Amino acid sequence: MNKLSVVLGDITTLRVDAIVNSANEGLLGGGGVDGAIHRAAGPELLEACRRIPEVRTGVRCPTGEARITPAFRLPARFVIHTVGPIWRGGNGGEDQLLASCYRNALALASESGIRTIAFPAISCGAFGYPAERAADVGVREIRAALDGGLELRSVVLVAFEAEIHEVLTRAIGAARDD
Repeated sequence: MNKLSVVLGDITTLRVDAIVNSANEGLLGGGGVDGAIHRAAGPELLEACRRIPEVRTGVRCPTGEARITPAFRLPARFVIHTVGPIWRGGNGGEDQLLASCYRNALALASESGIRTIAFPAISCGAFGYPAERAADVGVREIRAALDGGLELRSVVLVAFEAEIHEVLTRAIGAARDD
């Protein structure tokens, strides 16, 4: 059984144990997938995020880290919030920070008994990360976790647009060829 797949659609509608939110450091909602998740989950998600302690002023989840909350009105049980890096040309440790997002989200999933999880294209929207590069980083980290024994039944990469779906599909194909 292939545990890693790609779907074109709305991550907020998926019936999985957890969806991953490409959030900002404050975890108080925003645009793109973050805003969509907050709207679909209802105001309880914002309240749960506000209860996460700040690690410094205005920051509840530093870039590359992850936090977990209930999913409230979503069909998923949990939301794993992670903060991807803003693309600054590729020489500022962006790949390492993005890889850390996937590793930390998957570690939280494992600790929480999650067996099915869906990821958006982290950092590819407003944060400007090149989609192909981000897809390669994400698929590499997911494959490494699965190959390392992480017990997941399913990991779904969710694309909201056809172009991103194609990029994610190519990244999975390339990883299989390695």
